[in-house]
Amino acid sequence: MRREIGELEHTDADCFCIAMATVDGQVHAVGDRRHAFTLQSLSKPFVYGLALDSFGREEVHRKVGVEPTGEAFNSIIELEEDHLPYNPMINSGAIAMSAMLHHAHPRKATAQVLAMFGAYLGRPARLHEAVDLSVREGGHRNKAIAHLLRHFDVIGDDIDGALQLYAHQCSVAVTTPELALMAATLANGGVHPRTGQRAVAREHLRDILTLMFTCGMYDSSGRWAYTVGLPAKSGVSGGVLAVVPGQMGLAVYSPRLDAHGHSVRGVEVCRAWAAAWGLSLFEG
Repeated sequence: MRREIGELEHTDADCFCIAMATVDGQVHAVGDRRHAFTLQSLSKPFVYGLALDSFGREEVHRKVGVEPTGEAFNSIIELEEDHLPYNPMINSGAIAMSAMLHHAHPRKATAQVLAMFGAYLGRPARLHEAVDLSVREGGHRNKAIAHLLRHFDVIGDDIDGALQLYAHQCSVAVTTPELALMAATLANGGVHPRTGQRAVAREHLRDILTLMFTCGMYDSSGRWAYTVGLPAKSGVSGGVLAVVPGQMGLAVYSPRLDAHGHSVRGVEVCRAWAAAWGLSLFEG
């Protein structure tokens, strides 16, 4: 799959890391465990959680729905048809979440988002500046989505502010073991397994994990549910995370992508894990 973010084309396609983190703080990883990459769409469930914490479920879902699209992550079909993003795991829904956060606190929104990611990471969150610039300069489709959102009164007039915040969330740099800890935080009721810091209210976990399960893998979410059976999210940087509630978080990094924008190795590793360990939520 062709990446729209030019800076990501410089990635070493052979990088590969697999990591798991348990809810009691154990982390195991093999491969390029120190290699850092940016979250991209892996950021979406976490920012959705921040929006829920900030505004509550009712207010958030005036701006975004909860339905799978059956379309690509950057589709605009649902906006043309229903004038509302189908869910917060696709670009239109994520931009709507960024717009809500930016509108509420224009000068503090970036710090708020970075503080939230810091709670999941167990350390201060940092941006990859070159990727951040590349997302902002090359995101013509996202700009089109934002203007459609404004046209349908989903977001306000400060389109540039919303898109800048969206670029920042996509450009947070992590390693694969750190991504596994982020997933383990969701598995651990919203509390970081090592620091004990709460990253998201427990009452919002069901919403986050449900939409990760039904929508997190875009137009292959149905196949993922059938073959893996776990809440998950991917990003075009090459990362995949999956959550085993109450047990662990899983993460894979490998930048070769399939036609849906998912890491080829990441998907296969998660399928193998789920089959070998009986991890599906519906495992008898």
